[in-house]
Amino acid sequence: MKLITNTEFGGERPLFASHDLCLENVTIHAGESALKECSNIEALHCRFEGKYPFWHVDGFLVKNCLFTEGARAALWYSRNLEMIDTRVEAPKMFREMDGIKLTNVQIPDAQETLWHCCNVELKDVEVAHADYLFMHSRNIRIENYRQQGNYSFQYCKDVEIRNAVIDSKDAFWNTENVTVYDSEITGEYLGWHSRNLRLVNCKISGTQPLCYAHDLIMENCVMADDCDLAFEYSSVQATVRSAIHSVKNPRTGNITADSYGEIILDEHIKAPADCKLDVWK
Repeated sequence: MKLITNTEFGGERPLFASHDLCLENVTIHAGESALKECSNIEALHCRFEGKYPFWHVDGFLVKNCLFTEGARAALWYSRNLEMIDTRVEAPKMFREMDGIKLTNVQIPDAQETLWHCCNVELKDVEVAHADYLFMHSRNIRIENYRQQGNYSFQYCKDVEIRNAVIDSKDAFWNTENVTVYDSEITGEYLGWHSRNLRLVNCKISGTQPLCYAHDLIMENCVMADDCDLAFEYSSVQATVRSAIHSVKNPRTGNITADSYGEIILDEHIKAPADCKLDVWK
């Protein structure tokens, strides 16, 4: 592997089509596509300032690096990335990628990030300003995670999340096969139009959660006082270890809770209209 250390590049495509290359203490200044069409790349203690540095790359390690705001859309159309101990300050990262592993990564401006990606692993990752995070992505595993940003995980499939704190309006819309363990999810309109959403040992906050959900499962969850008008037109199996502020027209299934503040079953309920509402004894 060729080693390049303690140097700077800028302009258009300075390292285009490089292979088997290690960059250490290298700065990529303003310009475009510094490492386009590359393979087997290592970047250690590097600083990226220019746009689109890693496009169409197959096999790369990024460790102890910084992507400044100018390095927007840095990682697209690539495969087999491992990123460790890195800060990403630019938006619109990780698009159309297969094979992403992020460990101890901070993304403070994660707008429109992780779109159309598959085979993704995140551990000890924090994201903020993360509107529309993970749009249309699949096969995702997340552990020890903090997120602030709305409309997250829309249209995602095959997702497992553990030990997360997620602050997101409209999270998990139109998802399929998502399981969340031991986490806090805050934000209105959670999980609408989802299929096979499973929440285990989770705390849920926000108005009108879990409506229009298909085959929703909740196990040993807690619902905050602002969780009103829940489960409208959903099929649900839920065990809730708290009161539920209000339930409105669940379509079918069974819900067990400590108590119910209000139960709304009106002429607009949809068939089969046979959801059972129980209390713990």
